[in-house]
Amino acid sequence: MKRKNLRSQEAYKASFKKGALLAIIIASVPFLFSLHESIPSKKIWSTFLFTYDSKVWEDANLVMWIFTGKAIPLLLLLIWFFTCRHWWHHALIVPIVMYTYQIFDLFNEDQGYFDEYQIVVLLPIMAFVVPSIYLIRAKAFNKINNADKTLEELEEEFMIKPKGVWSKVKQYF
Repeated sequence: MKRKNLRSQEAYKASFKKGALLAIIIASVPFLFSLHESIPSKKIWSTFLFTYDSKVWEDANLVMWIFTGKAIPLLLLLIWFFTCRHWWHHALIVPIVMYTYQIFDLFNEDQGYFDEYQIVVLLPIMAFVVPSIYLIRAKAFNKINNADKTLEELEEEFMIKPKGVWSKVKQYF
């Protein structure tokens, strides 16, 4: 009995630490978004760690402003995706892929285009995600019509409860 209580306390402490870390990350979003202001408005930005050439953009500050405008929502979407337990959370994959594509596109060497062909990349992903979500929804409402369960009980049934972030990542691959 004492051992079970000890495990419960350890699980609570681990959950509290993860929750506190997520709260700190979310609370620091305004600070993270303003980080681009510390970047100079020059074509080449040199630090003791690296040198960044903004090439076609010709302004490192502008590139970092666009980057933070893409990376911050991506970060928040990833947090939402990995912490959400609702059956529909797979729909978040579409904007996650969209923002990821836009970030890679931002740092593309050619940079003759920006955000032009993202629908071509998103179509195959949407072709998989949207019907999957619809099938899960149809299965849920079929169970509602054939059973005396409430929508909340069915949502609880479809909830995914992995033990940690790594097990949740492994669940998708």
